[in-house]
Amino acid sequence: MEQIKKASELLIKHYKKYPKMQPRDLFKYLFQSAFGCEHLVADGSAVLDYIRREYETVSKSAPSLIEALDGEYSRVHLSVLNGGLKPETLAKLFLLSAKKEEEGIASLEKKLEVAKRLVAEGDLPFDLSEFEKAADEWRSAGYPAVRHSDEFRSEYRPAYRVISNRYVNFLELFKKIDGLLDKGRAVIAVEGGSASGKTTLSDMLREIYGCNVLHMDDFFLRPEQRTPERFAQIGGNIDRERFFEEVVLSLTSGDTIRYRPFDCHTQTLGEEITVAPGGLTVVEGVYSTHPSFGRYFDISVFLDISAERQKQRILKRNSPQFANRFFNEWIPLENVYFDGTDIKKRSDLIINVDASNKHTYE
Repeated sequence: MEQIKKASELLIKHYKKYPKMQPRDLFKYLFQSAFGCEHLVADGSAVLDYIRREYETVSKSAPSLIEALDGEYSRVHLSVLNGGLKPETLAKLFLLSAKKEEEGIASLEKKLEVAKRLVAEGDLPFDLSEFEKAADEWRSAGYPAVRHSDEFRSEYRPAYRVISNRYVNFLELFKKIDGLLDKGRAVIAVEGGSASGKTTLSDMLREIYGCNVLHMDDFFLRPEQRTPERFAQIGGNIDRERFFEEVVLSLTSGDTIRYRPFDCHTQTLGEEITVAPGGLTVVEGVYSTHPSFGRYFDISVFLDISAERQKQRILKRNSPQFANRFFNEWIPLENVYFDGTDIKKRSDLIINVDASNKHTYE
């Protein structure tokens, strides 16, 4: 029932935003909600070229607009490029969002039934018999992709790309990164508590930008360093000295990074890894912005997660025994660090991973 309620609210909101929409425009909304952009998969150069040409028709003063679809996708209007996002990045997000939706037909038909009910009840002011006839013809044709109606195009001049919601919450970060890369190299530090999605975000950035990613987990304390005095320090749960010498100094000078990652299985340092300077480097992990390192990064991101959501994620991906180590050892140390250094408030960008993607129809 909750899904039906949400679907109904989004459809009604969409119609209020675009009162001159026709049934085929509603079909397009439903199609994109169920299938995203899988039907538009093409080579990257063609996608980028089309975005650039279409963007020329968009007002350069138009505010960024993101519109929620009923599912895992959103319409991201090309006006987002006015805010600093590069066409190359938007094209990459579009291509990465294209995937085969195996349950697309079933999902679409459920959404179509919701739309029919709203039409029958007068919440969507279409003629019911005409709407049902159009829907039957669409079904008979196998639910092909739909173009906007001439009325919709003339009145609203749609110019957007359908993007997976997994990228939407990070659009502001992508804008900032694009701006920095225009000026040269950039270093991003990703902070946050356990299970907040730091590694996931870093992998996403590597997928989009092809960047270097360094992990604070590679700088765990060696057994001989784990003393009560060390753990009494704020941020004492990491080998800050080694991270500073092997990573921070090289990032600051632009030199090749050479470090030996800590191996949790052998409890020793592994073979040396070398990382050549690149356009973008991401350092992810708790303690990555410890004040003792100075400001070696250009942007610091804090992924904010509630204790309840954090617990759910940890229990889902770990055995009860290992999860207890998070709850009883590592998370208390993290919280002492967060509180003692005020890291969250000192971050350049705070992203709430609990909240749903914030879409607007303004």
